[in-house]
Amino acid sequence: MEREVTWLLEMAVHPGEAETVHDLMAEMVASTRAEPGALSYAWYAGEDGATVAVYKRYADDGAALAHLATFGERFAQRFLAALTPTRLTVFGAPGDAVQQALGAFTPSSLGIIGGFVAR
Repeated sequence: MEREVTWLLEMAVHPGEAETVHDLMAEMVASTRAEPGALSYAWYAGEDGATVAVYKRYADDGAALAHLATFGERFAQRFLAALTPTRLTVFGAPGDAVQQALGAFTPSSLGIIGGFVAR
């Protein structure tokens, strides 16, 4: 659990972009499912569809960085055209490279103080 990298990214959906977001989400879920070290990846939406959040959990820094590279290459442009990130919370103790890669989103960081992961 100490090596895992987890974050929650909350976003505002641009007006008229709900269908684009849904299609993009489906692509991103399929892509992330195939990534080694991706432990959990889930999208959530508010009732009005104007707010979405994505929860991501990776086995370690390497898996998180691989995901971020794929995101940058395949999805970032369309993602940012349809969504505005509003809050990023990073859980655990990611390494410097992950912190730097997420830095543009001005994350809040929370270190683990206890808990468990069922396997």
